[in-house]
Amino acid sequence: MTLHTHITATRRRLAAALFCSLALSGLPAAHAAEPPATVTTLDLNRYLGTWYEIASYPQRFQRDCVATRADYSLRPDSKLRVLNRCRKETLDGTWKEAEGRARVVAPGKLKVSFFWPFEGDYWVIALDPDYRWALVGGPGRDYLWILSRSPQMDDATYAAITAKAVEQGFALEPLRRTLQGAD
Repeated sequence: MTLHTHITATRRRLAAALFCSLALSGLPAAHAAEPPATVTTLDLNRYLGTWYEIASYPQRFQRDCVATRADYSLRPDSKLRVLNRCRKETLDGTWKEAEGRARVVAPGKLKVSFFWPFEGDYWVIALDPDYRWALVGGPGRDYLWILSRSPQMDDATYAAITAKAVEQGFALEPLRRTLQGAD
């Protein structure tokens, strides 16, 4: 790898991290609704592991992404390591990833950072009792993710989760299903 190639790759990673941070920065929403409620308890040990993105509001940092997933692990400082990965354009495309960290600030509420010092809100809005799926958004309702422990989700479960999103004031029009492989 040449120095120029290394610098270019580093700049791309930094730009992706900056876009992630800005998208999660919690900028005020255009409406003045009450923020959505979050789950009252979140067992971090049960939340650790791989989550597959089933659907999301499109974000610039995820442009051209398919097979999107997030891996959460515990760091030595008791914060979470967050590794977001996706394939570019096709299920056989190259992996694109961004690594960050998260910290719990209240039950169901985390702050995530991919580019220090910027942090964004990561609110667990709804969670399956067995931690098989999660609905994640933020106070401004400008981003939303439906996550699952498996890369596929049945239509009935998806409908139930989107109904929970609507109950919390999220619009379904911007929500897009994420192409996932069989893993």
